[in-house]
Amino acid sequence: MADSVTIKRDVILRAIVTENLKQQLDEEFSEAIEQIDQRITQLDIGARQYVTELQRSDIQQAMAVRQQIEAEKRRYRQGKDELIQRQRVVQELEEGAEIIRGTIESHAEISVGDNIQTVLRGVEIVVRDDEVVEIRETEGGIRVEPDQEVSPEVGTDMETPTIERP
Repeated sequence: MADSVTIKRDVILRAIVTENLKQQLDEEFSEAIEQIDQRITQLDIGARQYVTELQRSDIQQAMAVRQQIEAEKRRYRQGKDELIQRQRVVQELEEGAEIIRGTIESHAEISVGDNIQTVLRGVEIVVRDDEVVEIRETEGGIRVEPDQEVSPEVGTDMETPTIERP
């Protein structure tokens, strides 16, 4: 029987806003927006050729595929609009303020006799221009609300859609 075990726990990564961070975030958002634009272009090119071929054999199926493609493009555009809005918010951040950049995992050792609340206590790492300036422990673990995080991750979870051929 083991006397201890290593567990994973989330750690909040906070950043102190500096001009360098604002520039870095602006570049990250711009890249994510550009990726969405490229995906929309790829979707248009691939779909145009496929729908044209499909129209020759099954007009109803072609119309259904076209609707599916338009829905995907709307989803991409919504993600792009959200990224643009978040990019604007970044520019309005005050220097010295703290923002949440995301979460990372850490490992913690827990042994027989340990207080579980102490081991599971939330941990935050605070950085200024990628240099760790503070490590904090918080009571009660961590919870990050999606609207608290400043990151261009919205657009990156969008997969390039595949068009199912009949």
